[in-house]
Amino acid sequence: MMISKKENFSGRWGIIVDEEIKDENIEEKDDIVEETKTVEDVPASTGKTVEELEAENQDLEDRYKRVLAEFENYKKRNEKEKNFRIDMITADVVTTMLPIMDNLEKALAAETEDTGYKEGIAMVAKQFSTALASFGLEEIESVGKRFNPEFHDAVSHVEDPSKGEQEIIQECRKGYKIRDKVIRHSMVIVAN
Repeated sequence: MMISKKENFSGRWGIIVDEEIKDENIEEKDDIVEETKTVEDVPASTGKTVEELEAENQDLEDRYKRVLAEFENYKKRNEKEKNFRIDMITADVVTTMLPIMDNLEKALAAETEDTGYKEGIAMVAKQFSTALASFGLEEIESVGKRFNPEFHDAVSHVEDPSKGEQEIIQECRKGYKIRDKVIRHSMVIVAN
């Protein structure tokens, strides 16, 4: 008998015994060489057919893919919830600081002859607005724009033929947003 190596169905190397006799001296060693199992022999020893094993393998592969997809969805959902919580906390902190910004702007608008005091208030207001901007805070533009209920609250209505329809002519209180979320609506006076 001649012994050779060939690749079997699983990609591993196995020993396959050929029926061809090449040397008479090898007959003495027949009891040492064991025959390897073929694909048909494996299911018989486990009690399952090849088709049953392939179906079980397919089922396990499908379950693996589903679990992997569920895990990816979980990671995305968790990241989205984390960002939502961060945005909510940031909005709460910034909202509590907006009245301070309003008061600094009122102090800037107040008439005074003390230029040092006015410059000091201007520097603090600028530093405070820069700090709020680092949280992503943006001012909502109002005067000269068309009224938009998503960004503006109308506190008064004025008839003015020189202005366009629903044009904002005055801002009573500034509005702010962080990214696309409105933190505080602008209080405005609308014409026509």
